[in-house]
Amino acid sequence: MQGLVQSMQTQVHTQAALQAQQAQAQVPAPQADHGGPSIMERFKRMSPPSFKGKSDPLLAESWMGEIEKIF
Repeated sequence: MQGLVQSMQTQVHTQAALQAQQAQAQVPAPQADHGGPSIMERFKRMSPPSFKGKSDPLLAESWMGEIEKIF
């Protein structure tokens, strides 16, 4: 379970770094080819919970469950 928590923390940090790079470069988010909102835009509209990086495995499991509901 500790490995899962570390993996999720790494993913959160990587995503934050990528978002920061995108903001600095002022690169527009890629749009879907069909003219509608991108998958990421639709995902963000669902107000996904953020993972705070706590070491409690129950919190990590709860977060994963909420994310899975969105998908």
